[in-house]
Parts: sequence; C-alpha cells; structure tokens
Amino acid sequence: MNNIEILVIDDEPQIRKLLKIALESNDYKVVLASTGTEGVNLVANHTPDLVILDLGLPDKSGHLILKDLREWYDKSIIILSVQDEEADIIKALDNGATDYLTKPFRTGELLARIRASLRVRQETGSHPILTSGELEIDLSSRTVKKNNLPIKLTATEYNLISLLAKNQGRVLTHQFLLKEVWGLGSQNETQYLRVFVAQLRKKLEKNPNCPVHLMTESGVGYRFV
Repeated sequence: MNNIEILVIDDEPQIRKLLKIALESNDYKVVLASTGTEGVNLVANHTPDLVILDLGLPDKSGHLILKDLREWYDKSIIILSVQDEEADIIKALDNGATDYLTKPFRTGELLARIRASLRVRQETGSHPILTSGELEIDLSSRTVKKNNLPIKLTATEYNLISLLAKNQGRVLTHQFLLKEVWGLGSQNETQYLRVFVAQLRKKLEKNPNCPVHLMTESGVGYRFV
C-alpha cells in the first residue's frame, strides 16, 4: 500500500463500502466520514492527499463544505453526487472542486480521475515545464513549443493556456477562466473566451476542428488534457 490517503465524505453506507474496497484494492489508504462536519474535522486532523465529497450530506450542504475546505485545504477535491444539473456542476467547479462525477458512476473512471488529479498536483508542484504530447509549456520562461518549435502567443493567449495547463485534467468553468484571465466584471463575456480558445486551437492543435488538448465541456467550460 502506498502513502496516498483519500478521505471519502458520503452519507450512503453502501457507497462508502464500495469506495473503500475499490480504493484499498488500488493501494490507497482510505478514511471515511458520513457527515460534512465529521469530514471537515478529519481533513483538519489527517490532511489527506485527496477528498471525495458528496453534495447531499445530512447535516450541511456539500457546496458549503466545499467552500469551507477551500479556505485552507489546497489539495484535490472530487465531487461524487447524484446532483447532475448543470448549475450544480458549475457551482461546485467555481467553488474549487477539482473534478465532478455523477452517481451512478463507473469505478474505473473514478480511479482514472483520481490518478489524473494526483499526477497533476505532483507535476505542477515540482516541474515548471508541462508537457502534453507534442506541446511543451515552460511556466518559468512563459514560452510554449509545439514539436520543439516556439509558438508565438499573445499575453492573453499564454495566460489562458497556462492556466488550463496548470489545471490539466480539471474542468475550468467559463466564469472562472474569464475572472482569472480578464478580471472581475468579465464573467459574462463568454465571447472573449470562444474567440481566444479558437485562436489557441489554430496554433496548438494538429486539427483545430478535432482538438485533442483543449477540450470543450459543453455548457460548463474547458479542460486541458
């Protein structure tokens, strides 16, 4: 068993049991909580490497628990919930969730999302150079290369792609991207985002019409893979 500890906050006993079996069989340490309050206390005491959080908790909304945790907990939080409305997904991602899966879920997909979240934290934490296929993004020199050739980007284009790349695998909502790149007051200017994403795809993708790096999450935002 490795040293990676995952905290599961879910009020359904069968889900906790399923996740405990699945995660331990993949060599993760598992801690379980059935309420939001218990989960927050465990995060404070254990500081797990990743949290799996249900939104429908008996004592407090999972959205509020997420906001509470994000005031001081900076590691990955994956939402696992029956709430599949677009508004709930966007709200959770905007409040700092790393990823979002709806129930019922496939165990294999959840494990893949966990691995991706943990891998991204390790890579961005220790290496200023991010690579994805033929792309190389150097965060220290603020340069981007494709097939080892430099790509000329505007400052805004670089800010957008570096933000997505640093959150590789994570869905970033339209509102979050607009706020981070263009500033407060721009969250509704989605046309900016569409234009710049299209420009980036022309420069970075082999086929801009069939992107493999800069992916659209319909109605929600974008994901860099």
